[in-house]
Amino acid sequence: MIPTGTTAALTDVATLRARARKSIDKGAITETYTADRKEVIRLLNDALATEWVCVLRYLRHYHMASGMLADAVKGEFLEHAQQEQEHASKIAERIVQLGGEPDLDPDTLTRRAHAEYKVGKDLRDMVKEDLIAERIAIDSYREMINYIGDRDTTTKRILESILAQEEEHADEFADLLNGWIGK
Repeated sequence: MIPTGTTAALTDVATLRARARKSIDKGAITETYTADRKEVIRLLNDALATEWVCVLRYLRHYHMASGMLADAVKGEFLEHAQQEQEHASKIAERIVQLGGEPDLDPDTLTRRAHAEYKVGKDLRDMVKEDLIAERIAIDSYREMINYIGDRDTTTKRILESILAQEEEHADEFADLLNGWIGK
């Protein structure tokens, strides 16, 4: 029964219960899921590849950072590597929830990733390459969010939370570059 004065039509409880009993092998994916599940899984696997390439690049930068400002920047590299790994874990979990398989094949990670694995020749160059990678991730996540829209609100929320952190990373690297001695 729908309450009086409600503008949106809600499904009655008996129908919700009946639909829930159908295709229970699909777990959280009910018949009201309207996104193209295979395409969402593909997009998420590309995002997963991007996150892992970023983890690897940040770890390299953490270990290779040297010079007068290295100690201050190394902490950022390590923190961002850990956060990107958390993003990868969230994405992989969502892929499985959607009935897919996380593609972590090392042979294809860099081909599928949106960001490149650029090592940087010095500390400033490393920061610049990381900023570029974050800007790529920001645009790719925005496009995925817009593509998914309200057809998969759970995936959308996951991507929005990752996007917010990628924007923070970009701001931090832009601040580092803007304050660099000897620009």
